[in-house]
Amino acid sequence: MRDLAERRIDEHGVVRSDAGTPRRRSVTVNLAESPLSWLASRGLVSARQVEAGERLRADYERAALGARVTMRWDATPHARHATPQASDPATAQIDAKRRFDVAIAGVGSGLSDILWRVVCAGEGVPAAERALGWPARAGKLVLTLALDRLADHYRLP
Repeated sequence: MRDLAERRIDEHGVVRSDAGTPRRRSVTVNLAESPLSWLASRGLVSARQVEAGERLRADYERAALGARVTMRWDATPHARHATPQASDPATAQIDAKRRFDVAIAGVGSGLSDILWRVVCAGEGVPAAERALGWPARAGKLVLTLALDRLADHYRLP
């Protein structure tokens, strides 16, 4: 199933929910692909919860990136026009891993299991409930609590 929508992303590649800001970059996403987006498209989670989940997922994916194995094709700065170098990819990966670990710890051990399974691993809520041995329909409630705590961790309005 394909349910395509255009979403604005910020300079860090995080999908933003605020529609009032000018678009710089956008990406087409399949709302049926992500369990979190699926829940949001049906009004089961708030925009604040989605933004918190997308921040966590972005750090998770950024931290899991492997080292570059090919040549870097970005332009070499000239001596006359010295430009500040972008951060080292390995450092960015380590920073993303650190942010991910701090966010998961901030959510707490009882809530982080379902949060990781649904937001980062892309499992559906029913599959996550079965894997955790939870009763049916308990996962959505616990997931919303975890997303609220994650949004508090990120200090989202």
